[in-house]
Amino acid sequence: MSHHNGPEPRPTWHIPVIGGTPADQLLLAGVPALVDAVLAALLERVPTYRRLPREQLTGELTRITEGRIRSFAQAVRTGEPVPAAEFDAVRDAAARRAEEGLPLDAVLLAHHLGLQICWDRVAARAQEGDTADLVTLNRLLLDHLRQVTAAAGAGYFEERRTMADERHAARHALLTALLDGGAAEEAATRAGLRLPPGYAVLVLSVGDHPDERAEGVDPAVAGHRKLRRLRSELDHRTRQSALSLLSAAGGPVLVPLEHGPGEIPTAAWERLADLVARTAQAAGVPVLAGAVAATPAGVPAAAELAREILDVARAFGRPAGLHRLDDVLLEYQLTRPGHARRRLAALIEPLQPGGELLTTLRTHLAGGLNRRHTARTLHLHPNTVDYRLRRIAALTGLDPARPADLLRITAAIAAHDAERA
Repeated sequence: MSHHNGPEPRPTWHIPVIGGTPADQLLLAGVPALVDAVLAALLERVPTYRRLPREQLTGELTRITEGRIRSFAQAVRTGEPVPAAEFDAVRDAAARRAEEGLPLDAVLLAHHLGLQICWDRVAARAQEGDTADLVTLNRLLLDHLRQVTAAAGAGYFEERRTMADERHAARHALLTALLDGGAAEEAATRAGLRLPPGYAVLVLSVGDHPDERAEGVDPAVAGHRKLRRLRSELDHRTRQSALSLLSAAGGPVLVPLEHGPGEIPTAAWERLADLVARTAQAAGVPVLAGAVAATPAGVPAAAELAREILDVARAFGRPAGLHRLDDVLLEYQLTRPGHARRRLAALIEPLQPGGELLTTLRTHLAGGLNRRHTARTLHLHPNTVDYRLRRIAALTGLDPARPADLLRITAAIAAHDAERA
């Protein structure tokens, strides 16, 4: 008469016998001692489990460990894989470990340890002639471990995905509240964050990656790959503290600051400039950014100004990187339409026909008024440069060699570009 509950073994199934005793009986008879041994090994070899409350160890983990031992004993007795429903508790427990912040490797190692201790206890009873039954028992253990690992991994990742989705939704709600001037404090609380003294409000313009224009390449796929690299670098550099709403073409980014907008040290702006440069490098594209510092309540106005700074930097051909209002102050002011801007632009209108005089003037200013540099850049003889500069002075009344005229020349060129933009 069988002493086991549940379905009878298959007629052809031979229960492994170790040391003269069926292996399932060895497991079931030693359940209390095995549970204690597994928990002791867990605390010794997986330090993260020591963070769990004592009542959790003596309650939930004890029940799960005992359930695993009994399930394995069932597989040993029947020769059949344990039904998937039996692993629901494993999935649920792994999900709780994910929520508690335990790493996945620790969760999986805990299950490995449990089955290893079961194997060691049973195998220690082996006698001569038990080799075939030990091989069978080992195959059952590996199959059971496969099921346990699959269930634990699925439960863990499902919970982490849920947590990531919830975190993303909460952070998106906070970003939206900040940009729209909504209830940011409430949104921050829901996201588990505290509003900082200030934000660096960046608006990015992200260039195309060569793959987005390559023949035979799906530009949407290439754009997603570029965006993923950009976001990954942004998260890495800001320790996932930045809030962003980016597309493949760019968008707003809010970087928390330790200071209010009027107290930001130069080093902080340098780090932000480096952040933009590093993300551009990681994405493999040029990134142009307008930047303004603001309190949380001032984010909406700062975002609008940052967008205007970006537009000005782009219109005036500024190089990739981070630009603040101070960097484009003259150009920004000249983008405001009015009579003064038109009058300034008109100062260099006589240089427009042919364009070579205006090109010479731009090159001469960019080269620090060094005629030899201008000549080399434009592949001209220095005497030709001198002739053109005299022509510019004659046509406009503005001489680059006169310090008093330099500001008007610079402003006139900026106004001219603004009018064209």
